Amino acid sequence: MTEELYLKKLNWFKENEKPEVVLFVTDYEPRTRIVIAWTNTKTTMLKNISPLKTNVESEIWDWLWQNTAFSLDELRMKSSVSSLEIDRLLRPLVANRLIYPDGTVNSFVQRYLRERVLKLFDAKHKTTATKRNKIAY
Repeated sequence: MTEELYLKKLNWFKENEKPEVVLFVTDYEPRTRIVIAWTNTKTTMLKNISPLKTNVESEIWDWLWQNTAFSLDELRMKSSVSSLEIDRLLRPLVANRLIYPDGTVNSFVQRYLRERVLKLFDAKHKTTATKRNKIAY
């Protein structure tokens, strides 16, 4: 029953995302690297989930994270963010719900990052095509 409650509460947060949180990753590369690394970091729901004793949204969010395990060392290694910075940078990402306890990220953030990557590929493709055309003539 508690596992079902965990998933139900997590899904509620995913269904009630706020797009403004994208601004946390637009101008600060270390936070962006943590978000990207988060999707490749193993997370697990604790086997003995504590009982949920509140209906307060922020406390439910905290409860989800208290019942989630992940390796800060793995996240640090995958993000290339120093040990000193990882905790300081991770807290706002959690608090503002950019990353989720199940290893996923806010869908607006994910969409933003994908669009950035596609623009990079498009720009690179245009540059490569221009160079090829110059060489061909």
